Amino acid sequence: MSARSYAVRDSVTMLRRNLRHALRYPTLTLTSLLIPVLILLLFVGVYGEALGAGIGGASYIAFVAPAIILMAATSGSVSTAVSVALDMSEGIINRFRTMPIARASVLTGHVVGSVIQTLISIGLLIGVALLMGFRPTADAVEWVAAIGLLALVTFALTWLSAGAGLAAKSVEAASNLPTPVVLLPLISSGFVPTESMPAGVAWFAEHQPFTPIIETLRGLLTGTPIGNDAVVALAWCLALSPAGYLWARAAFNRDPAPSRPRTLARV
Repeated sequence: MSARSYAVRDSVTMLRRNLRHALRYPTLTLTSLLIPVLILLLFVGVYGEALGAGIGGASYIAFVAPAIILMAATSGSVSTAVSVALDMSEGIINRFRTMPIARASVLTGHVVGSVIQTLISIGLLIGVALLMGFRPTADAVEWVAAIGLLALVTFALTWLSAGAGLAAKSVEAASNLPTPVVLLPLISSGFVPTESMPAGVAWFAEHQPFTPIIETLRGLLTGTPIGNDAVVALAWCLALSPAGYLWARAAFNRDPAPSRPRTLARV
């Protein structure tokens, strides 16, 4: 068996471990879903009529739903940072460093498991939005493209969050580090058009990563113009993914890597 095969096998084992933890302790997953649902209820159910008038009277839920769907991905990043920090605080990461397993598999299991949980949360949030009146016009190809973009964004944010969890000095710090990422969609074109914002805020909103991602999702799901936002959104995702991976790998590999025998202990 090749070294790559061992790494894949070890990653699957770590993925199974993390999914079992998620089933045993579903609080983090439910919390990451609860925040976007509350924001959806607040902005559509309470402020929807007033904010809808500010965008020309169009359906406000069609305007805001893509941004809140994206917020489900950002909220999921908190659970990744916390779960990695928990492993660090309990010493299991140090134990994994001494075990005969591929080092990359530990983080890969965390990241892939968190991506799966976050995508499930996104699916549930879309269901809530549909119950509240969201009526996307996307065809099958556009839905596939939207899901692919959400998966890519989630993957990038999850690697960044894994790095944050490894860099944090405590679980509490890990839960706070991703907060700016969670709140960043609020200062974007997701909730109101950027031209309605003060000049300085509008410039920031137009040039931060989540605005082109939201505009692309909105275009795919509701048929609004996308322009070059799709290219910019993909560029941000392709830049953030390796940055997060390199950060997480560097934080994890602070100690010398142990030699790797040909067996994998059960975890």
